[in-house]
Amino acid sequence: MPPHNDAQAGPSRPTPTSLTLTPALMSKLKPAKIFKGAVEHVPPPSPGSFPSRNTNMGPRHITGICFDDRGDQLITASEDESFRLYSCKTGKHLKTLQSKKYGVDLPRFTHKNTAIIYASTKEDDTIRYHSLHDNRYLQYFRGHTQRVVSLEMSPVDDGFISGSLDRTVRLWDLRTPSCRGLLNLPSSPVVAFDCEGLVFAVAVNDYQRILLYDPANFDKTPFLVITMDDPTLAQISYPPRPIFMTSISFSMNAKYILVGCSGDAHYIVDAFEGHLLAKLEGHVGLERRNLNTPPGITPVRGCSGEEVSWTPDSKFVLGGSLDGKICVWDVQNLPEKSGAVDPKSPPVRIQSLATLEGHPGPSRCVRFNPRLAMMCSAGSELAFWLPDPSGDTEEIAKELLKKRGSGI
Repeated sequence: MPPHNDAQAGPSRPTPTSLTLTPALMSKLKPAKIFKGAVEHVPPPSPGSFPSRNTNMGPRHITGICFDDRGDQLITASEDESFRLYSCKTGKHLKTLQSKKYGVDLPRFTHKNTAIIYASTKEDDTIRYHSLHDNRYLQYFRGHTQRVVSLEMSPVDDGFISGSLDRTVRLWDLRTPSCRGLLNLPSSPVVAFDCEGLVFAVAVNDYQRILLYDPANFDKTPFLVITMDDPTLAQISYPPRPIFMTSISFSMNAKYILVGCSGDAHYIVDAFEGHLLAKLEGHVGLERRNLNTPPGITPVRGCSGEEVSWTPDSKFVLGGSLDGKICVWDVQNLPEKSGAVDPKSPPVRIQSLATLEGHPGPSRCVRFNPRLAMMCSAGSELAFWLPDPSGDTEEIAKELLKKRGSGI
């Protein structure tokens, strides 16, 4: 079933750019525009007053970003309890919307670029369906009893899925406020759909498992259970420090699952049989608040969750870092494994193809536009990245900017 979006239907719908992403082009991405006002600063305490003990005196950050289906717009959610909408074609800030009462996190465009769903951070744990056009709520989705930490739209219809600290996964539909499916789990889950909406995955920490379900038979046992068992961790410490999964996402061909973690490595696993294929290294994980804080014995989520993602062609993986750098990993030549899963078989260790500099502060959110050759990174500020117009990418970059009519 195609996405229900009358505004995008018909012959006028744009086709994806024919620009091919190459190692040379990915290595030459540069910040084209930095939005220094993307997050409101913490107001200074009034004279004679004392700041609250629980107040985070560090800079406020953007905690979530999302492109619409066409790649025309970007939405951000930040710790100042606001949304900000940006045009990817002109590089301009379009509007700011506030949600001071409920807080904002995990913004996700529906298949219409005038509406989003998002998670609350205070008051209650309701998921809200919000119109960006006239700044009003279209629906409330109640049921979770603790904070929602994972939220994803179905790529093919009006369904969506949520995971919460209350150790449940709920399946929803935009057209009805009641959830249509519920999974109870032993710990807080992270969720994702495959690109065709035929499968959804649930990552369960503590047990280090990824469970794959058929949405039509979610009340039955998962059809595949993947164990995140990395034998190389025993070479660092024994017993090995557990993996803490903070995000999962399928490649476009649904063959692989990218597993984002809060530590200093991310993983790629085979989605058909569960083999651990690759370990991505070179970044500094976001489980710590700053570089001077040593990691604890037990891994934690920290501020990670949206810092690692695929490019639209699934040839590269982008990852943020606590030191502000952005790593690019070339994953076009992943190993092939078949047969029974061998937990002692180590993954291929892949170092970053390039380390991009220019993002101010920790890069908490990193995404590549689904249709335009641009990348977005976010933390205390927001940055739009384009291929550097020099060397062998000069003509490509100029042509790209010309086609987009870019103002950045």
